[in-house]
Order: sequence, then C-alpha cells, then structure tokens
Amino acid sequence: MIEHRGTLISEELFEKRFVCDLNACKGACCEQGDSGAPITPQEAAGISKHYDAIAPYMTARGRKGVEDQGHSVVDMDGELVTPLVQEYAECVYAKKDRTGIWKCAIEQAYRNGEIPVHKPLSCHLYPIRVKRTKLYDALNYDEWPICKPACVCGSKLDVVVFRFLKDPLVRAYGQEWYDELEAIYQEWLKQPRRTRR
Repeated sequence: MIEHRGTLISEELFEKRFVCDLNACKGACCEQGDSGAPITPQEAAGISKHYDAIAPYMTARGRKGVEDQGHSVVDMDGELVTPLVQEYAECVYAKKDRTGIWKCAIEQAYRNGEIPVHKPLSCHLYPIRVKRTKLYDALNYDEWPICKPACVCGSKLDVVVFRFLKDPLVRAYGQEWYDELEAIYQEWLKQPRRTRR
C-alpha cells in the first residue's frame, strides 16, 4: 500500500488494466450481487430530495421498490445502500436502455441537468472499493468475474485502473490529490523488477 494524503493506495491500481466495456457486460454490476450500491448519508439525502426528478428514468418495479423500501436501506452488513427491486435482482435505480445496457436513473437525471446529484460515488469509483478507517481511506482493487471484459479492454488499451477512474477520483479527493497520485505512479514505474500486468 502507498500512503498519499490520508489515503492508502493499493499497488493494484497501478498494476491492473481496466476500461469498462458496456457492450460486453451490459452494465451487469447494476443487477448482480446480494446488496445495493454503498452510499453515504449525504448521498441518500440527495437522492431523497431529488427523487421526483429521478423517478421518470426508473422502471415501474424500481419505483415500486422505493415505495416499499424507501430511497435507501441498511443491508445485512449494516451498510447504507441503494435498495434492490427484490433479493438478488437489480438496483431500484437501474433501467435498461434500448440496447439492453443497464443505466442509472440518478446519472441520467444528472446528465440531463435536472438534478445536482451524481450517481453514488461507490458506483462511479468501481472497481475501486474504499474502506474508511479513523486515519485513512484504503483504496483497493475489487476483482469481479463480470468485469473480465473490462480487464481485457483495459489491457488492449493499456489503461491502468486509477487513470480510467480519474473523474471519480477527482470528485472524491480533488484535482491536486490526483495530480500528485500521477507523480507517485511515475516514480513507482521507475522501481526495479517491477512486473507490469
């Protein structure tokens, strides 16, 4: 792990290659898993506040899920997350587009300028998962079989994980933090016996 301004960076963010290939995976992360996307209390409040603008981009069963469960729920691990329409099904805020790719209703409303709320940072940062401690945010690479096409695409394009996720990392920690991370990466590359994957 590399310490950087209150964060601990896994070297896998420098080693692994990753570029989302939505044509291959169809946004499967929106419908697979046993829990919704982790969100902060602030994000939950923002979703609740702007729900009326988000709802038109949702499916009928997604809206029913919110009606039954609320805008956010606490999962079995005690973590605040987005609800699922039902157990082991898609996020209530997910909807397939005409090509069969899952899209986020929150993100659609944001991109159309209707709300100031972005999609959850945990979604935006994936495959980075952040574990918060009293002293640090630990940024780790999360390997999930459904993202194999992204690893293949990233390898072909030679894009390391942290560069692919520049925008959400800047959103989370600021431009200066990211620029310094880039400098750390350049120094990391100079280290001997470094095997690139």
